[in-house]
Amino acid sequence: MSTIQKIEDLKVWQKARLVNLEIYKLSNKGSFSKDFGLRDQIRRASVSVLSNIAEGFERNGNKEFNQFLSIAKASAAEVRAQLYVAKDLEYISNDQFTEVVNGLIEVSKMLSGLMSYLKTAEIKGSKFMEEGFVYGTPQL
Repeated sequence: MSTIQKIEDLKVWQKARLVNLEIYKLSNKGSFSKDFGLRDQIRRASVSVLSNIAEGFERNGNKEFNQFLSIAKASAAEVRAQLYVAKDLEYISNDQFTEVVNGLIEVSKMLSGLMSYLKTAEIKGSKFMEEGFVYGTPQL
């Protein structure tokens, strides 16, 4: 297992970042770009996913991290709901919808897995660790 030292090392954050980029690309085209309310809301919710992963990670405690991951997971569901609206209004194609929703489902599953891990992890976060350890793995 590799050492997680920064937010960019987390696969779930990397995947959320890619999904966020797709949301921005889709919402920057055609009628979607002119629906300011939906466009801005879906972007804010999408940014919230990776922002909450990052903020929780930097809290350095498993309970707080879990809380922020839960918020990120809820934001991912919010983006999915808004994608249905975009699809229903024909702002995006069925293929675009399916691709992004599948990415969000993957992010949600990854978040659930990380949340489960944090609940049972012996190490409770870097603020509770002995010197020489970073997020549960010894520094060599």
